[in-house]
Amino acid sequence: MISINNLTVAYGGFVLLDDINFHISENDRIGLVGKNGAGKSTILKIICGQQHPTSGKVAVPPGIRIGYLPQIMEHHKGRSVIDETMTAFADILGMEKELETLTAELSSREDYESREYQDLIVRMNDINDRLSYSQGESPKVQAEKTLLGLGFRYEELDRPTETFSQGWNMRIELAKILLSRPDVLLLDEPTNHLDIESIEWFESYLKDYRGSLVLISHDRKFLDNVTNRTVEIMLGHIHDYKVPYSEYLVLRKERIAQQQAAYENQQRMIAKSEEFIERFRYKPTKSNQVQSRIKQLEKLERIEVDVEDKSALTVKFPPAPRSGDVVFKASDLTVGYGTKVVFSHADIEVRRGEKVALVGRNGEGKTTLMRVLTGELEPLSGEARTGYNVNVGYYAQNQEDILDRQDTVYGTLDKIAVGDIRTRLRDILAAFLFKGEDIDKKVAVLSGGERARLAMAKLILKPYNLLALDEPTNHMDIRSKDILKQALKAYDGTLIIVSHDRDFLDGLVDKLYEFRDGRVKEHLGTVSEFLERRKIENLNELERHFHTSARPVETPVERKTVAQQDYQARKSVSKEERRLRNRVTFLEKSIAEIEGKMKGIESRLSAPGPGDDIMDLTREYLELKRDLDAKTDEWLSAGSLLEGSGQGAENI
Repeated sequence: MISINNLTVAYGGFVLLDDINFHISENDRIGLVGKNGAGKSTILKIICGQQHPTSGKVAVPPGIRIGYLPQIMEHHKGRSVIDETMTAFADILGMEKELETLTAELSSREDYESREYQDLIVRMNDINDRLSYSQGESPKVQAEKTLLGLGFRYEELDRPTETFSQGWNMRIELAKILLSRPDVLLLDEPTNHLDIESIEWFESYLKDYRGSLVLISHDRKFLDNVTNRTVEIMLGHIHDYKVPYSEYLVLRKERIAQQQAAYENQQRMIAKSEEFIERFRYKPTKSNQVQSRIKQLEKLERIEVDVEDKSALTVKFPPAPRSGDVVFKASDLTVGYGTKVVFSHADIEVRRGEKVALVGRNGEGKTTLMRVLTGELEPLSGEARTGYNVNVGYYAQNQEDILDRQDTVYGTLDKIAVGDIRTRLRDILAAFLFKGEDIDKKVAVLSGGERARLAMAKLILKPYNLLALDEPTNHMDIRSKDILKQALKAYDGTLIIVSHDRDFLDGLVDKLYEFRDGRVKEHLGTVSEFLERRKIENLNELERHFHTSARPVETPVERKTVAQQDYQARKSVSKEERRLRNRVTFLEKSIAEIEGKMKGIESRLSAPGPGDDIMDLTREYLELKRDLDAKTDEWLSAGSLLEGSGQGAENI
């Protein structure tokens, strides 16, 4: 489908990508991996035409639609969330407008036998066919489902886009790209601003997506779940593996080991041949053998071992000074900004040595609690306090706002370092991969991953006994995240962390606080166990929204337990299935009848008789079409519910 041929990208004397070649085939699910700064984003920009290579080319067949989500983008203002998302259906809305124009023109003409009239009929039928093909559900229903899946609440869809953060506007752009149904999706770290539940919905969407996908992500589980091929960029070259990320790691290790073994065998053979040549070079009786060995070495294709970029972070947090048993405690805590309450009546307790995750939908108060913990924000009511001798090291999510853009890498640490540690600043920066001239770079030119590393280096300068980390892995490559995770597991202090990275949290924390609907709920156990419980609850909420008669979703303050929900569901399922089966049967009969009537009208419109009123026929046709769309939407919804209970529409 898309071919990358002899692609080279160079900046001055530095070669970023060196004569690379690979092909994106139909239905390929490619994970583009490599360290920060390896050139992954550059490849996506070149494929979609936003950047030009130094040499080589990208061949994209005509008519291929590409959807590209960059890391940083311009967001549109002046529309509501739903209206901005509906711009993804500009083509469909344009066809509907053209259909109205054609209908009006047909009703005003009487040259039924003319070529022009027949062309108008053909065009109208063509538009109807394309609309029927593209719309299993109405555009608005599709837009709402996508936005809700990405974490918006139903009541937020009419809010102006400018009232949302950059992360939420990124979700709107992502929704528009998904709804436009491109042939190729290019996604550059799409999960950076998604919470855990939205990531799971997004995974399900991508699994059903029919098209090619090229994905940059530092979420190992996300890559494993949605890709079937891994293209690695290392030191300007690529290595292509036809497997997901975890399998790629195994194959890559085997490939390097095989290369190394073959290289060592060849080197031994070369050494023996050279020794033979040197030993018998001047012996006339061995001259033929010597010449034969010389020619053999000249023709030999030398094996090379791929050069690996083995540079990696070296993170080791200083020993934590002892604190009191209770490190942080909140009682009946209500927090907000002005008159806006973010969450209320929260009871939270973090004890010495615990590693706790704050999880939940963006905007529910995780970062707000971090600000309360660090003293940046006063509660509206209730109490929040840190324990005896607690010293907080805080990593903020918005490093671009906190770091001084005009300062240098070295100057950033030099400003806050005190005592003997100032003599080791270069060593600390080298451990975080800032070496040589890198330490003199301005913060303004650093990539997202480099800023994350610099902010983490600041936490090494002092011994903290409570680390409060807000999305520390955003923009970090997978190897850096693994090293940071191991360092945090070895850290002997207390950890409170906000993250949506399931793989990073798994095995690191054993207690979670979930922020949801203005409440904070404690969950004991692993991230995997929490997600399993939340998936069950979410399913019930989604069904309540989409399968009731436009009633707003009600969220009770006190939720029923999963066991109670399960018992009630089993109790009422038989009656509900019978009702749904009867409704689906009725809808199928109605849809067949409506389609028959529409075909009859189409025949009359193509060859009107003396008594046919074109205007009345067209009006009747459009009314039938609206009725057909509504009944088809209802049929699909009912069928989905039956599928969820093991009684799909095909079994009825």
